[in-house]
Amino acid sequence: MADFRTHIKVASVASALLAGAMAWAQLVTLPEAGLLWLAGSLGGIMPDIDADTSRSIRIIFRLFGILGTMLALLYGRQYLPLVDTLVLGAAAYVVVRYPLCWAFARFTVHRGALHSLLANLVFAGGGVVISSRLFQLPAELAWQLGIFVFIGAFIHLLLDELYSIDLEGRRLKKSFGTALKVTEWPAPLPNLLLLSLLAGCWWLAPATPSLLLVLQRLLPLSHI
Repeated sequence: MADFRTHIKVASVASALLAGAMAWAQLVTLPEAGLLWLAGSLGGIMPDIDADTSRSIRIIFRLFGILGTMLALLYGRQYLPLVDTLVLGAAAYVVVRYPLCWAFARFTVHRGALHSLLANLVFAGGGVVISSRLFQLPAELAWQLGIFVFIGAFIHLLLDELYSIDLEGRRLKKSFGTALKVTEWPAPLPNLLLLSLLAGCWWLAPATPSLLLVLQRLLPLSHI
């Protein structure tokens, strides 16, 4: 299994190259390319949020804590006094960063349902919804961010699978086949939950013509 540094470095470099190519082709602006690079880099560590002791879960839940704080502040700005808003924002960060992080680590299994292509789609869908609904980004850019999250997460699974091959010993390690998979099986409840989340993301995401437009614009990049 590849370590944290390998995951973040490879996903970051691959995302930078793709985002740079899109900027060079004038498909996105430089600030938008920077956002896409960050999305791909974050996707590169997302599959490890089910690892109890990994640095990934701490980093990701810190980011989630910041996101929760932003949501709380946006809510408090409309309905609460300033002091109460600040307290709510701080409480949101603490709840997400510690109890929620602990519960997530306690009730998930590493390389389980979250280490799959189905989970990658959920990560990507979440990125699309957060980008469009919370940050009010244009629909096309939101879909691009989701695609970059998926690419980064896919690179993570691919690296873990490649590290399961012992070229010197000409053998496959026991971990081979546990990383790059469509979904965990048999695991009906986790898979049902992931499918429900994916359906919810699809329902909340911007109109699909924006996705089709993004894919059409990305295809010419394969010839660069």
